[in-house]
Amino acid sequence: MGLTDSIETLGGESRFVYVVAAMAALNGLLFGFDTGIISGAILFINDTFSLSPLVEGIVVSGAMAGAAAGAMLGGRLADRIGRRKLILLSAVVFFAGSFLMAVAPNVPVLVAGRLVDGVAIGFASVVGPLYISEIAPPKIRGGLTSLHQLMVTIGILSSYFVNYAFADGGAWRWMLGAGMVPAVVLAVGVLKMPESPRWLFSHGRPDDARRVLERTREGSVDDELAEIEETVERESGTSLRDLLAPWLRPALVVGVGLAVLQQITGINAVMYYAPTILESTGFGSTASILATVGIGAVNVAITVVAISLVDRVGRRPLLLVGTGGMTVTLAGLGVIFYLPGLSGVLGIAATVCLMLYISFFAVGLGPVFWLLISEIYPLSVRGSAEGLATVANWAANLAVSLSFPILTASVGPSATFWLFGVFSAVALVFTYSLVPETKGRTLEAIEADLRENVAGSTGSTPHQPPDVGDD
Repeated sequence: MGLTDSIETLGGESRFVYVVAAMAALNGLLFGFDTGIISGAILFINDTFSLSPLVEGIVVSGAMAGAAAGAMLGGRLADRIGRRKLILLSAVVFFAGSFLMAVAPNVPVLVAGRLVDGVAIGFASVVGPLYISEIAPPKIRGGLTSLHQLMVTIGILSSYFVNYAFADGGAWRWMLGAGMVPAVVLAVGVLKMPESPRWLFSHGRPDDARRVLERTREGSVDDELAEIEETVERESGTSLRDLLAPWLRPALVVGVGLAVLQQITGINAVMYYAPTILESTGFGSTASILATVGIGAVNVAITVVAISLVDRVGRRPLLLVGTGGMTVTLAGLGVIFYLPGLSGVLGIAATVCLMLYISFFAVGLGPVFWLLISEIYPLSVRGSAEGLATVANWAANLAVSLSFPILTASVGPSATFWLFGVFSAVALVFTYSLVPETKGRTLEAIEADLRENVAGSTGSTPHQPPDVGDD
């Protein structure tokens, strides 16, 4: 059942869950806006401060370092203070970081602003999918949780429009300062959001949990509440060390593995440096930024397609198609940049290939990674465990964004894209071998299946990981 079908079939009161999920997904808007805005701003920051490739990488990757720290702290905060309060905190910190970047008089202050901004992004990337997955009904959880990734793509596209609006004047301060707007929108939106029912129950507030479930479900919530209660009782006294328990190791490997692979396949190198890549093919600064608007539009459109499919065809098929397509298109990009003397034709070919690459990412690793890490961990450590996967994601993001300008300067763009293509092939094999299917299951049922499968998982065939799929 896709997201559109679900809207048509659910009752009036249950529609509240769509409003709440959309508000929580604004975390993704912050995430995406920051990802995209630096890609245009860096062209003009270079003109102001004359950055070396290393310093350019530090400016771009400063937000990634902050995001890794924010994700590390955010997971614990989500479990301690609640999902809703952490969403509000992320909006406040994001506003402060955007303001600091806009007024930065020098590179150290600019990097400091990027770090603060990154902490907020780390918070948002942990708590957005986590909150939505916990409040959504099982049959539409995939589509609703993927709203986070859709808002990421809308944030990226919005940032490209902002970059284009200020490109003629080279007004990078206005570009970066515009991030204060989505921060305010998120802060206002969170005021109408209830707390996660699973967090409420685990913190001794079962009556509040029931009220939230009754507003976001159709019919009786007794069975789901009983499942939550059983899970909370079973997991009382658990700690982060339980992530290393045998029954949780497969989930840990899948979450952290996909986190790293999502980044080392090159997505944010492309997002952060798309105008720079296209400018190297002969496009001017303004034309390069305009071309990235088209790339951003494709990203949004294909993410909508993925959301409509994730609860119908499942998580694994989308990941397999996406990583396979990324492997092919990255190989093509390497060939395009290897061929000399194509001038304007090279720019058009590179733009088309980048659009195809983004499309395959938007079908698979983009939305499905964030969905899976919000599904496969137990309630007692869900925020912290998702935080761990998110830390790995941002650490890999930091490594890629910091090294990309150095790699392209030393070995050239062709070899760099081919390297990303090799990692995409690794992601394809990893998905085929290890990633389970989770569609159509309650979070409690997924956890129960992981516990039951620990003994038999070693006997599964390489292409058939432990089943946590449909009933």
